[in-house]
Amino acid sequence: MSDVEMDGGVALGDQLVDQTNAMDIQSPPTTSKTAASMTESTLSSRRPVNVEKPTPYTFDLGNLLANDPNPVELTSTSNLEETLSANARDAAQALINQLLSTCELKSTTEGVHLVLPQASTPLPREKPIPAEKAPTKWELFAKKKGIENKKRDTKLVYDEATGEWVPKWGYKGKNKEGENEWLVEVDEKKEKETGVAHDARSESRAARKERVRRNDRKQRSNERNARKTT
Repeated sequence: MSDVEMDGGVALGDQLVDQTNAMDIQSPPTTSKTAASMTESTLSSRRPVNVEKPTPYTFDLGNLLANDPNPVELTSTSNLEETLSANARDAAQALINQLLSTCELKSTTEGVHLVLPQASTPLPREKPIPAEKAPTKWELFAKKKGIENKKRDTKLVYDEATGEWVPKWGYKGKNKEGENEWLVEVDEKKEKETGVAHDARSESRAARKERVRRNDRKQRSNERNARKTT
């Protein structure tokens, strides 16, 4: 009898196990249901990557500009802010698609960049174009005479003989070089042509003074011409 009871007990235990397994198979865990529902809701809330409009967009990739010629469709139940936000999202998505499909990708040490084309849409200035300044008298004179502006340099020049910076002109100026030397080179060719011994020191001094007088005459002449024009 005890053997039969034991057999019956074993049979009952197997039946309970089978029922439990059946329940596990038929009813999935609650966590799987929640994850699946969250995934479905996320996918359904996402907008498509490909944007299709009745009238296609026009782009100015140089200015990162997307022009949407389609009118904004509003109904009695639609919200203006939501509609504008959806249109802005579609335009941004279309612009990104156009950039990734047409622009060149360039890899540098700073990262991957898109090479944008030249902009085609002229943008307005923030401030008006400044008025052109009237030319000065000197600029008019220089233009008439064909004088070009040159970079202003300092009044000093390096003297390789002494290894010092000396003035170009004036007291101990570079333009007086050779006038106070105790030994100067004789110009044999000039002496043969004239038959007279030349003093290189005095000739250099005379030529320098003549250049100063010539510059003074030109300056006075320019001043007279300026008074006549005014």
